[in-house]
Amino acid sequence: MTRLDRYIFRQLVVALLAVTIGLAALVWLTQSLRFIELVLDRGLSFLVFIELTGLLLPSFFAVILPITTFVVTLFVYVRLAADRELVVMRAAGLSQWRLARPALGLATIAAGLCYALNLWLVPVTQASFRAWQFEIRNQLAAILVQEGVFSSIGDDLTVYARYRDRDGTLRGILIHDARERGAPVTILAEAGRITPGPNGPRVTLENGQRQQIDRVPPPADAAPGTPPSTRLNVLSFSENSVDLARTRGGTQDGERYRNAQERTLDELLNPDPADRIPDRDLRRFRAEAHQRLASPLNAIGFGLVALATALAGQFRRHGGGIRLFTGIAVVVALLALGLMVGNLAARQNSMIPLIWVNALAPGVLACWVIAGLPGLPHGLGRRRPRPAQAEGAGPA
Repeated sequence: MTRLDRYIFRQLVVALLAVTIGLAALVWLTQSLRFIELVLDRGLSFLVFIELTGLLLPSFFAVILPITTFVVTLFVYVRLAADRELVVMRAAGLSQWRLARPALGLATIAAGLCYALNLWLVPVTQASFRAWQFEIRNQLAAILVQEGVFSSIGDDLTVYARYRDRDGTLRGILIHDARERGAPVTILAEAGRITPGPNGPRVTLENGQRQQIDRVPPPADAAPGTPPSTRLNVLSFSENSVDLARTRGGTQDGERYRNAQERTLDELLNPDPADRIPDRDLRRFRAEAHQRLASPLNAIGFGLVALATALAGQFRRHGGGIRLFTGIAVVVALLALGLMVGNLAARQNSMIPLIWVNALAPGVLACWVIAGLPGLPHGLGRRRPRPAQAEGAGPA
């Protein structure tokens, strides 16, 4: 690496660290606001909050690193062009690819970091995060129930207690259980106690009613298209128990179902048949595996797009805005296209090759632009000489 390479590379690295850390901190701050309630209202310590939200940072870095690589490369090279430093370097005999070498090295390092994050660190941290979140919602459900508050345990279970005695007995209990699809249950009880169970805490209720709305199919002689009727079933009981740990995030036996983000690459491509994973999730797993392998290449592709934007034209201190806007618009369009292609591939695995096209095509086209658009006619691929230069040119 020459002295000029080190000069440009040092500016790129410093800017990349500053922009990536700053943007990751901003994203972390916005995402962590939804966990503040665990500290303020649920009684968990601030250290647990920091550790829980810190597990989200690797996934943030994996997403924003290709974007910050583009931003930093574009900013540094445009500034070098505006300060006429690139003009001096070209006058010294440096070609386009020699000028691009520091940025290509930075983009390669960023892609390597993204591969380490996607293939190792992100699945580990996501598994730890979701396991911890599942434990807080289920195994620690006892501390989530507060007197005089409608406490949501997961997305489908709500518990209300009018007050709590000194011995821990809950009085005036209302439970709305929507964990069974299409059959929500409302339970009213005079008293209850939270006790440990085999799969987590459960509440033992005394002297109450269990209300459930059932759908009754129309009789056989009903007219076609007759909607089913509903019937309210009320069951009085002297003692009943409700499992607070069996939420929608787990299975019937209390085990937690792991989604695609927390599975390793081998588990995504070769899932265990004993898990009985639905076909819909199998399609998502295959799309997620290819997304992990292809998305780090965006760091190189976006870096090449930034180089094509900065090196293919001349920037002045008060000009070049259209070219800058074009480069930024291209990356924004690529990001939107990547989201669309990822969703399509998750539904139909036949669209998976589009993930690789979206990751490789921008870099290939940017290389073509940096090389001077070879293959195009002379008037399209290169700029025509100025009239003064044409008149001054004599016969060979």
